[in-house]
Amino acid sequence: MKLSLEDLPRHLAQRLLPVYLISGDEPLQLGEASDLIRARARADGYTEREVFFIERASAVWDEVQQSARSLSLFANRRVVEIRMPSGKAGVSGAGALLRLIEAAGDELLLLVVTGKLDRETQGAEWIRALQARGASLAIWPVDRQQLQQWLRQRFRAAELRPSDEAVALLAERSEGNLLAAQQEIEKLALLLERDAAVSVSEVAAGSADSARFDVFQLAEAVRARAAGRALRILGGLQSEGTEPVLVLWSLARALRSLQGGAAGGTGPGLSFARLTVRAGRVDRMAKGMAQGDPWDELALLAVEMCGQRTLPLLRAG
Repeated sequence: MKLSLEDLPRHLAQRLLPVYLISGDEPLQLGEASDLIRARARADGYTEREVFFIERASAVWDEVQQSARSLSLFANRRVVEIRMPSGKAGVSGAGALLRLIEAAGDELLLLVVTGKLDRETQGAEWIRALQARGASLAIWPVDRQQLQQWLRQRFRAAELRPSDEAVALLAERSEGNLLAAQQEIEKLALLLERDAAVSVSEVAAGSADSARFDVFQLAEAVRARAAGRALRILGGLQSEGTEPVLVLWSLARALRSLQGGAAGGTGPGLSFARLTVRAGRVDRMAKGMAQGDPWDELALLAVEMCGQRTLPLLRAG
């Protein structure tokens, strides 16, 4: 079956199919649609998650096929997520996908996320098999006529009241990049009071910021487990006078993303509980409720989120 982005929440409220394909070139909406499916899967008891990034290296498909063969009657329910920017699986990939589609069911949910699919790929055997067992969802860009309305809806969701001029300016500055626009709205929501009015000057100040490092780049570095880059960005944010609470907010969002569908951890050697304690220490230090430098604790948090154990957790006095 085929779904639209508008149909997805209603569909997931009613049922969860064994296989989903989400395709398109709009990263924000791709991510949000994937999040909705993962959330429903977690609610249905899919407590494990495997993610495979497919580019041109066909060797990765061997791991995918091993995942398809490793199902057990005693294994926890799990989500196998395949991210394939080109959407072209090749011969070995198509075979692996067909086996996963066939294996999907009560113990395995398959989620495939791709870029925009060309006409030839849309007719591939694995996509026909996927649509027969599950659902596909194509994400289309928001056109210029719809963009301002889309922005108003996002401002309302963030509990902000923008002027028409502020919405028009953000639409112009973001140039149709929904992810960039959403990030600006989230920054404003963090910095302004709830139900605050948003003027042109506030949008201009935020979207004109050309700082080399920002909190979103830090989150991307952490998700990529690039500890060195994360620390360089963190140093840049500190030197620019960024508020630690803004940095913590970004890392907390990345932490939730890293946790994904895992029940007790975020990956090899990582404990979600431990990272949550570290994040709490940063928060208390930033608010003056505990002794210590929040920037030092942020560095420890970022490095541990990259998979490297640091100093023991000590009581923050």
